[in-house]
Amino acid sequence: MAPRSRKYKRQSRRDWSGGRKKAIDAMKANRPESGRNWDKLFPTPWSFIIFVAYMALFINQGIMVTASQQADNTYSYNTVTVVLLTEATKLVASLIIFLKDKLSTLIADMRIHVYVLGLYMIPALLYCLYNNLAFVNLAAFDPTTYFLFLQLRVVVTGIIFQVLFKKQLSKRQWISLIILTIGCVVKQLSMSKKPEASSAETEATFKAVFSNLISIHTGLLLVQVFCSCLAGVYNEKLLKDTGAEVHIMVQNVFMYTDSIFCNVVVLFCRGELISAFTTTSLLQVWQPAVIVIILNNAAVGIVTSFFLRSLNSILKTFASALELMFTAVLSWVIFGIPVDWCTAIAIALVSYATYMYAQSPVVNRGRLDELEKNSTAEEEVLVKNGSPSPV
Repeated sequence: MAPRSRKYKRQSRRDWSGGRKKAIDAMKANRPESGRNWDKLFPTPWSFIIFVAYMALFINQGIMVTASQQADNTYSYNTVTVVLLTEATKLVASLIIFLKDKLSTLIADMRIHVYVLGLYMIPALLYCLYNNLAFVNLAAFDPTTYFLFLQLRVVVTGIIFQVLFKKQLSKRQWISLIILTIGCVVKQLSMSKKPEASSAETEATFKAVFSNLISIHTGLLLVQVFCSCLAGVYNEKLLKDTGAEVHIMVQNVFMYTDSIFCNVVVLFCRGELISAFTTTSLLQVWQPAVIVIILNNAAVGIVTSFFLRSLNSILKTFASALELMFTAVLSWVIFGIPVDWCTAIAIALVSYATYMYAQSPVVNRGRLDELEKNSTAEEEVLVKNGSPSPV
């Protein structure tokens, strides 16, 4: 009886230890792995470099645009002309990069994929509105408030992303988006806050906050947010899905050609088509600060295309969220714009939301994996047949 009892005890201990081991393995499987998540966020070293470059260029853009303002927050130059010259710079840069290796194929590629040229008119128009509204909204808001409010792009982008790519975001991802939105609201409510205010002043503050929330500038900023989100996700779809087989620089040529057309239409509608290119207007643009804005914004455009190709539009909006910390500090150092407690709390919320998302990032390759697999199979067939692999 005793040996049998010991046998059952040993079996029970084995069952218990086996069950415990399975439970531990299950916990490990469900536990976020930083290395695995890092690979999902940045599949190649170049993708991480693109991520950092995008943030640095975007931060510099906000700082430079603010620095180019006059004392009354207006501009001494035609902002639409600057946007148009920026698109022209992007177009020339894309052509130079592409023609460096593939001079003979440019015209052929443009003829074959002319339908993609037409599709790029949609994001071109949206980006045109976004770029022109950036000047208007940066004149109405300080850089930190501007970038915090733009974090609504994450929520809107998540919705548009699910619709266009038919991908459902996880519960954790949506929670991070909600926390991010709360951070934006905290900053927005702090804009009219006054220390040690009386009851009358407090009532006036709430009225000012309410007035600010329904002001024309807030409406324009919301339009800018929607344009940015739809243009970004649609551009990603063209890069990874509809036009995945088209060279990325050819797609940039399509994009910037359409953008120039849209900006010319904007100039015509504003009655500034001729005045924008007078000697006076061009001399106003010919300032060191404005030239830097044009070159920096051109670099942002090209880097953004690589960002959407190798990463995704949702991570792009989180990259914008990380700009908040740097923008707040730089705005304080350069322009003397204070960082109050509400702003600090808002930045902390945005940072935590970004951290949450990093634990469960979105992976979206579109048709790129399929095209790469087909390309590899074709090269193997060519090698087996004794033909040289395509360059």
